Amino acid sequence: MKFGDILRELIEENDLTQKQVAKDLNIAPSTLGNYIHDSREPDFNTIKMIASYFKVSVDYLLDYRSSLAENKNEDELLRIYRSLPDSQRILLIEQGKLLLRLMKS
Repeated sequence: MKFGDILRELIEENDLTQKQVAKDLNIAPSTLGNYIHDSREPDFNTIKMIASYFKVSVDYLLDYRSSLAENKNEDELLRIYRSLPDSQRILLIEQGKLLLRLMKS
């Protein structure tokens, strides 16, 4: 998946507008639009800033799979976990533990 598609997806999932994200990141809306349309690539600092803003890894933004990540689902689970408040993170972990216990029985 291209960087622009991932960025567009994050904006939509978080129910934000491009204008709001550009304002929050202190970049021109046209620059953000260029990133989304893959007509321009952000520099390293901007990539890190976008990753921090959406609480995702740089690897997730760049659709990069290291040998540590087994697949896209693993990255997606981590992204979801990081976007949840602490109380919901605990619930997600407990649900995962329950699934594991059910698989063993």
